[in-house]
Amino acid sequence: MPMPRCQQVCLDDTPYYHCVARCVRRAFLCGEDPQTGASYEHRRGWVERRLLFLASVFSIDVCAYAVMSNHLHLVLHIDSERVKNWSVVEVLERWHKLHKGTTFTQRYLLGGALPAYVIALAEAAAEIYRERLMDLSWFMKELNEPIARRANLEDECTGHFWEGRFKSQALLDETALMACMAYVDLNPVRSGISDRPEDSDFTSIKKRIAAAKSSNQPTILFPFVGNPRQEMPNGLPFKLTDYLELVDLTGRIVRESKKGSIDASLLPILQRLNISSENWLCIATEFEARTGRVVGQELSIDQYCDSHQRKRHRKSTQLLI
Repeated sequence: MPMPRCQQVCLDDTPYYHCVARCVRRAFLCGEDPQTGASYEHRRGWVERRLLFLASVFSIDVCAYAVMSNHLHLVLHIDSERVKNWSVVEVLERWHKLHKGTTFTQRYLLGGALPAYVIALAEAAAEIYRERLMDLSWFMKELNEPIARRANLEDECTGHFWEGRFKSQALLDETALMACMAYVDLNPVRSGISDRPEDSDFTSIKKRIAAAKSSNQPTILFPFVGNPRQEMPNGLPFKLTDYLELVDLTGRIVRESKKGSIDASLLPILQRLNISSENWLCIATEFEARTGRVVGQELSIDQYCDSHQRKRHRKSTQLLI
C-alpha cells in the first residue's frame, strides 16, 4: 500500500526531496517516439519554463532537474522559514499568479476600505495559500496538471498523462543530497541523450555551467554557498566548483565504464562527506535502484526510524554509501 504523502514529507527530518514524475503507458513527455517517428522535443521547454516559474512563486527551491523522454527528475528544497515572513499581500499576489483566488482575496488586493468580514475571509484564505506555497504535493500538482492538459490537447486525447502519484524520496543528509543531485544531473549522459553535462538541454547542470562561465550562479536555482560553517547563508552546503568537478568526473567514469579508477582529484570532497569512491560511483549511477523512500547514511536513517517509531526496512530505507 502506498504511504500517505504527509508521512513521506517531514520538514523536521529534512527540507530536501527527490521527486520523479513519470508518464503513463507509452505517453511521451518529450523526445522522439521510435515507433511513430513523432517528435515531442518541444515539450521540454514547456516543462522547464513551468518549473522555473513555480520556483519564483512557491517557497520551494529547485536544486537540480532533468527533463527526460518519459519522466522528470527534480531535487527540491522546501524553505519553511521564508514563507512565514511573507505578508498577507505577498502571499495573495503569489497565489493569484496561479489561480484567481476568491472574490474576497481579489477585493483585498485592490485595497481601500473593506468590511471587517472581507478582511477576515481574505486573511484566512491567505493562511491556507501560505501552507500550499510550501507544500510539495501542491508544487507537483501545479507543475504536472498544466503540462498534462496541454499535451492531451496536442495529442487530441483525454485521460491520464502522468502516473497517479509522483515518487518522492527524503534526502536526510549532505551525502544523500550530493549523490542524488549528481544522479539527476547525469541522467541525460547515462541515457545517451547527451555526451557532456554542459550540452544536456533542459537540465539544471547546463544552466549552472553556463552561468559559471561568467562567474555567476543562476538566480532561479538554489545556489551553492560553500562548505558548512557558522552563520551559513541559505543555499546548498557545497562549493559550486567542487560539485561541477564531481559531476564531470563521475560522468567520465560512467561513459568509459572504469569502475574503481576514480581520479585522485575526486577524493577530497568524498572524504569530507565520508563516502568511499567505489560506493560513490555505484550510488551516483543507480540512485533510484539502490534507494527507497528515505535516503541517507546509516546514522541518519537510524535517527529517522527512531523519531518516527518505525522499524528499519531494507527496501524503504537503504542507502549504500
